[in-house]
Amino acid sequence: MAYALVASAVAAVVVAAAAVLPARSGTAPTATGPTTTEPALVGSLDNPAPLAAATPSPSVSASPAPLLRMPGPVPSAGRGTFGYDDRTGPLLGRAGPLRRYRVAVESGSGEDVRAFGIEVEQALAAPDSWIGSGRLRLRQVPGNAPYDFTVYLATPRTAGRMCAAGGVNIRVGGRPYTSCRAPGKVILNLDRWRTSVPHFVEVGVPLTVYRTYVVNHEVGHELGHRHERCPGRGRPAPVMMQQTLFLKGCVANPWPHLDGRRYKGPPL
Repeated sequence: MAYALVASAVAAVVVAAAAVLPARSGTAPTATGPTTTEPALVGSLDNPAPLAAATPSPSVSASPAPLLRMPGPVPSAGRGTFGYDDRTGPLLGRAGPLRRYRVAVESGSGEDVRAFGIEVEQALAAPDSWIGSGRLRLRQVPGNAPYDFTVYLATPRTAGRMCAAGGVNIRVGGRPYTSCRAPGKVILNLDRWRTSVPHFVEVGVPLTVYRTYVVNHEVGHELGHRHERCPGRGRPAPVMMQQTLFLKGCVANPWPHLDGRRYKGPPL
């Protein structure tokens, strides 16, 4: 079965390492470079395709390697307070109930709230995101406006505390590792946002793909969706699969819809 594969700089990933169902661009620009053309699906994360030798063309410059993780240390803790983006975003989706969301970044995290809001919007605006059902609309609203949920970018310590208050334990190996959803709160762990996860990085999955996945996964929980399992080795991982922890033979995929249809795995 053919699956749509569009992403920021993802063609370089397929040539250099392994296949991934990458991030499609929505209405907002990506901060990591221009979008490339659709590559063919080759290999999987657990069985990557062999590296192909390439002869550079003298008339075409080589594409830069995709960013897999941000350099430098990640703050383990911030101030515990948040700054909100004051922007009103475009209306995303054609029909259905409107869910309004705010965007907030923890003070002391070193992250820009406007840039974070644009990346969240890009993940949610794409036609293969949750709006692809044709039964949902989303819109970012300013921090002081009426809202339905908030997307937070929090340092690991703050994310762990916020998730625990919502009844979710995000610790792995004794440290706050994953992201979570608590009622009315999508809480993204700054450590994952900046550094992705080892099994994505090892096979060259771009950081933009992981970020798109984690936004759609946690917003999916806010929309009422539960965890799912890998439907079969070499197949795309459902977006509601816990891809931050494992892939179980599936190929990384950040989208709830593929080829215009809702893509699911068996319930966990």
